[in-house]
Amino acid sequence: MKTSKISFAVLVAAMAAITLPAQAALRVFACEPEWGALAQELGGELLEVTVATNALQDPHQIQAKPSLIARTRNADLVVCTGAELEIGWLPVLLQQSGNAKVQSGQAGNFAAADFVRKLDVPSQLDRAQGDVHAAGNPHIQTDPRNIALVATALGTRLQQIDGAHAVQYAQRTADFAKRWQQAIARWTTQAAPLRGAAVVSQHKAFVYLYDWLGIKELAVLEPKPGVEPTASHLQSVLATLKNTRARMTLYSAYQDPKPAEWLSKNAGVPAVKIAFTVGGTEGAKDLFGLFDDTVARLLAAGAKP
Repeated sequence: MKTSKISFAVLVAAMAAITLPAQAALRVFACEPEWGALAQELGGELLEVTVATNALQDPHQIQAKPSLIARTRNADLVVCTGAELEIGWLPVLLQQSGNAKVQSGQAGNFAAADFVRKLDVPSQLDRAQGDVHAAGNPHIQTDPRNIALVATALGTRLQQIDGAHAVQYAQRTADFAKRWQQAIARWTTQAAPLRGAAVVSQHKAFVYLYDWLGIKELAVLEPKPGVEPTASHLQSVLATLKNTRARMTLYSAYQDPKPAEWLSKNAGVPAVKIAFTVGGTEGAKDLFGLFDDTVARLLAAGAKP
């Protein structure tokens, strides 16, 4: 009988050891895969990370489903891009969740774009021009230098929210920063042959990538941001390419490749699928893989004129 009591006590203790870390984990709700991956890098087992979208979804066009509202309700920290990328669905999640600590302006609400220099900031707002973002282009994750800035800010925010583990967050953030800066140097060197290359974009999604690598955007297949390519506009882009040669056309993994493939067939310009975020291609399984894969695809298609 005594042995049985001891065994039961050992079993209870073992179960508690298994369940307590999960209960103690900081619950992070990330809007996009890149921020979920970054949070995991900085928090590891200290975090329970869920992501609202995947790489094959257009982050502009997400439905505020009850399941996402429930996850927002239970979150300690919401990590999103901001800059109006999630304007059509995140405000609904925040409002319907009733979670005071993750509302705008609170420590539990983190917008990555707040910590980087925005490009394509419009001089005037005119919705007739398509999906124009007042705060600038929101696709900041295509430049690894922006990831570095966001990582520093997010690491600080994690320390603020979960002070009991501040030392661990600081250590993990420093370790990530070291590895990331080394990787940026490597990617920048590898991509040097792309500097000055003229390219076509299917959507205005790569301005930060181009800024980093010194690539020139010659044309965009969408006549206006967020508006599907039309036959007449595709013909106008084709006419442009008769005068200036482009090395490739870039499109994101979540996009229909047909417009880029049409241009490839008619202008002899390689169509290149870019992961755009973690999970977009087989090689982009994490943040490091995202840029390994992106640089490799760009070089394979357009390293030489």
